[in-house]
Formats: sequence, C-alpha cells, structure tokens
Amino acid sequence: MGALLAGCGGDDGGPEPPPGQSRSDFERTLDSAAQAKRSDFPPVEGRTLQEVANTIDAGPTVGLATADFVPGENRLAFGVIGRDNRFVYGKSAVYVAPTPQDRATGPFPAPARSLLVEPPFRSRGSASEANGLAAVYSTGIPTPRPGGYAVLVITKTPEGFVGAPTTIQVPTRSEVVAVGDPAPRVATETVESANGDIASIDTRVPPSDMHEVSLDDVLGKRPVALLFATPQLCQSRVCGPVTDVALQLKKKYGDQVEFIHQEVYTDNDPNKPLREPLRRFGLTTEPWLFTIDAQGQVAARLEGSFGIDEFEQAIKAAQ
Repeated sequence: MGALLAGCGGDDGGPEPPPGQSRSDFERTLDSAAQAKRSDFPPVEGRTLQEVANTIDAGPTVGLATADFVPGENRLAFGVIGRDNRFVYGKSAVYVAPTPQDRATGPFPAPARSLLVEPPFRSRGSASEANGLAAVYSTGIPTPRPGGYAVLVITKTPEGFVGAPTTIQVPTRSEVVAVGDPAPRVATETVESANGDIASIDTRVPPSDMHEVSLDDVLGKRPVALLFATPQLCQSRVCGPVTDVALQLKKKYGDQVEFIHQEVYTDNDPNKPLREPLRRFGLTTEPWLFTIDAQGQVAARLEGSFGIDEFEQAIKAAQ
C-alpha cells in the first residue's frame, strides 16, 4: 500500500508532538490542518504542474494510502513525511496533471482526517506507537482518462509552503466491487465458524468483538460495515488504527449497523493466498471498508487509511 506507515499512539491517546513543540501547539496544528480550504493555496492561473512546483520549496515526501483508481473522480489519501522521517501536519492541497509539463488542475484541499480514538478503543499495538500517524489527508481528484498522472502535494508549514511530488496510475477499470453494486453474498469468519479460536480470525490484540455474525446471514436484512483488515500483518500498517476506529464507531452505531471484521491472509500467513471474502470483493490490497445498505447494495467504500469522519460518513450512506 505504498510508503504510508501508520499507527496511533502516546500514552495519553495521541502521538507524541515533534521535538520542540508542545502538546497544545501540536493539537492546534492538527485542528488547523483539518480546516484546509481552496483559498489557502496558490492558484493555478494557467500554469503547468511543474511551474506551480517551481514556486514551492521541496522537502517532504508523500506516502500514498490509496492504490485503486478508475477513470473519473477518485479519493486520494496520503501522509506527508518530513526529512526527519516524522509526519508533517499542516493545511494541505493536491494539484494534478497528466504530466508535470501539462496544465495543472487544483488546488484540491485535503483536510487532515483524525485517526485518534478514545483510549478504551485502542489496540495494544496502536497504544505503543508514540510516533504514529495522528491524521491522514484525503481529497477527491479528477482523473478523466486511463493512464499516468503527476501529483503535487503542497503543505503549509510555519516556514512556508513545501511541496512533494508523486505519481499514480489509472487503469481502464478496477476489479474491486464498486459503490452501487450488489455486495457479494459470501460467508465471513465468525467465532463459531472458528470453533472459538478467535486468534485464528483476528490478529488484533486484544481481539475485537466484530466476529459474531457472517455477512451472508445479514446481507439484505440490515446495514453492514464490513472491514477487511489485518492489524498485525498489514503491509501498510494502517489496519490497526482503522480497526480501532471501527470499534469506536460500533459503540455509537452498533444497534443500527452490523459491524464485521474480516482478516486478510489464509491462516494469518502473508505467504498464503488471500481469504475467500477478499477475493470475492476483488481485493488485492488492505485495508478496505465497505458499507452496505439494507437492500444489500454497496453504499460507500474506503481504501487504505481513513479518518473517523470518513468512516462515519460511510456508515450514514448505508442507513
């Protein structure tokens, strides 16, 4: 899932502030980063993407948290990583063009989406990461045709704007089940199907309580939030934080929506094939969230890292 390495954690429920920054200043920075708007960033004014980049200091790199794109509008999620290998937070926006020499489109504001859950919902792994990801940036970008696209992320820091380039590839189509499609009627693993061996179907420590029912038993009967994630084996290391988010939102919406967690690898072995439910949904990466309405249709989907607000919006789309 690209270069985005994520976790959540200080002992008080949030990552440690960068050296030299107080916790209160860090929290204000995160709040500000969540309020990004178009007018905060340099206008394109007919310039190429390279010309926009030439006006901005270089420095950080971008770690993409999304890899599945199709022609049209796509969600782009990412982290910004500084030269000190720490996450950079500030108002951010995205500019896009087919190549750096083509006219840019943008800016597309990318608010920082908080991943910080309340302490009771934090896994042991999330709680132990003091330098983890506090928030993920995301926005919608236009990719009207298949092919490659050049992307420029601009972040506002106390020293001024800094820019980080990356690229994405848009295929003709995606194999992943789309919004509006009927959700595949597939059995997901439960405590009962695992004969009580919860560790075999949940690598989270401690295990979650999202293995009580199978998708095929509730599909078309009530809304479902289906999370494909492997907290201990996740290649992008964002599975743990988004599973924590699911548990926090389950407390709020669990009487209205069925929350189901599905592990990724057969026998929890990354060298073995993906489990059957992932194959049925067309997945090759993790984590993924699908919310499904009471008629059995996919109402929303999110790939990679996603914040509490995005998860909650996806739940509401299925209700």
